[in-house]
Amino acid sequence: MVSYGNYPDLQGVKKVLVIKLRHLGDVLLSAPVFSVLKKHLPDAQIDAYVYSEAIPMLEGHPDVGDILGYDRSWKKLGFFGKLAKELGMLRDIRRRGYDLVINLTEGDRGAMAARVSGARVRVGVDQRKVYSHVAKSCPSLRHTVERQLDVVRRMGIFPEPTEHELVWVIPEAARVAMRERAGGDFILVHPASRWRFKCWPEARMRELAKRLIERGERLVFTSGPDRVETEMVGRIVDGLDVCNLAGQLSLKEMGALIDGAKALVCVDSVPLHMASALKRPVVALFGPTSEVTWGPWRNPRARVVTEKMSCRPCYLDGCGGSKKSDCLAAISVERVLSELELLAEVGSPGLRIVHELVDGPR
Repeated sequence: MVSYGNYPDLQGVKKVLVIKLRHLGDVLLSAPVFSVLKKHLPDAQIDAYVYSEAIPMLEGHPDVGDILGYDRSWKKLGFFGKLAKELGMLRDIRRRGYDLVINLTEGDRGAMAARVSGARVRVGVDQRKVYSHVAKSCPSLRHTVERQLDVVRRMGIFPEPTEHELVWVIPEAARVAMRERAGGDFILVHPASRWRFKCWPEARMRELAKRLIERGERLVFTSGPDRVETEMVGRIVDGLDVCNLAGQLSLKEMGALIDGAKALVCVDSVPLHMASALKRPVVALFGPTSEVTWGPWRNPRARVVTEKMSCRPCYLDGCGGSKKSDCLAAISVERVLSELELLAEVGSPGLRIVHELVDGPR
């Protein structure tokens, strides 16, 4: 007899593979899925399949077993070299004998892994015949954490509110290294994103840095390793008395730096999600993307700065595809300073930014 929910039979599940072939922040936001699965399937080993560069986002998670990494540099090996590597990965997945495979995102690569796994239960989010069960996508704005937990709900596992927390483990060695490099009290500024249309204008970020330095704040700037990002930071901090670590840090070191900062200022990028996992003070600037879907998660020390425009979130690469977004350009330096001040008022330790209140768009 089929139950009302038509949930899969999870009796006897001993090996689980969770597939999340997406970017760094997306993988970090999948962390609660592993916690929930482990609580409800305590005897099962729960492995992950992610892009190799995202392995540190799950490394150390107490409920994650083996982490399989798909190396996107395989494409440099040519057609046959890449094919050999991909077939080797699929053979490895098949050999492991998973009982349950969960693919949290759309895409051919994850679907193929689910198909060849031989798992009795295969759960996905798109209408493909490879899946035994499909989770419906919420048509309205919904945070990415909840969207991923919806896949678990489709299996008849309903997380308690306390089970939705992000988990991210930073080794002590990274903390020690960052204390040595960054020194004492500082505000961390991460102005870049791999998607340039999500970035605040460089002139505004430079003006913010100047204003904070005038108030006696010590600033540390960071970015990802991509040359476009490091050059952006270089232009912003040129001639300013700041510590520039752009492109020099591992992901774990970045997390340690966020954990030691008085506050983080960033755009919609992976450091925001790191701050959520660590419950650290953060001011995040959002433009074309949605703060409902990608904003701070369960972080009472987070502030979001946006402009109220009828067109957002549009997810376009700038207005009309121009690479520049009016919704970001409209955010004033005074707005960001005000939000930092509000962070201090709610009790962020060490954060004491004093400035004259300036009327601006709210």
